[in-house]
Amino acid sequence: MTDTAPPVRPTALVTGATRGIGRAIALDLGRTHHVLVGGRSADAVAAVVAELPSAAPFVGDLGAGDVPTLPDRLDVLVHSAGVEQGTTVADTPRDVWEQVFATNLFAVAELTRVALPALRAARGIVVPINSGSGFHSGPGGGVYAASKFALRAFADALREEERGNGVRVSSVHPGRTDSDMQRALTEKLGEDYDTDYYLAPSDVADAVRTVVDLPERGTIESLAIRPTRRR
Repeated sequence: MTDTAPPVRPTALVTGATRGIGRAIALDLGRTHHVLVGGRSADAVAAVVAELPSAAPFVGDLGAGDVPTLPDRLDVLVHSAGVEQGTTVADTPRDVWEQVFATNLFAVAELTRVALPALRAARGIVVPINSGSGFHSGPGGGVYAASKFALRAFADALREEERGNGVRVSSVHPGRTDSDMQRALTEKLGEDYDTDYYLAPSDVADAVRTVVDLPERGTIESLAIRPTRRR
């Protein structure tokens, strides 16, 4: 008798999956994976879950240390949740630094720590969505860039620590991308918002697909993707 049961999909957890880059990644991985849709709003998470063929909610405030229950095996962990706040060093108080680092670094570190047994069981991959600001900083962007520099250091350390356990780590560094965060940043800088000079969220999702689909014998350790056109 032939077994006609459908194959079990690998599981991917995407944080910040209710909008922008995270949503695009969740929708793309949903073609092949069972997706845990991460977000703080249950309603927003449910809307994305409804769009996917195989998905479940993963609702919690990761920045506040709220980590929902994880499965026993996790094939892909994409850290896409992030915030951009702060201005110059002279004008940014301590609590803003703490808020940015809580989401952009501390939540990533804690969720990864909790997820490592499941990632090791699946010989999975961790994909921190970093930024061009993870390589370069400038006036008024020091808070965000510092958190992304720290995220890059975290990813580099994790990659070497987990080589023997079969867990890969691929940092993806998008340039300016059409998103709510980019709109807010552009307004803060007093610039015009022109999508001709930005990536689409789906472009970043394509980059994530590239690192996820690479056979496990290889790792794209760092991938930078930039808009082709520049002002």
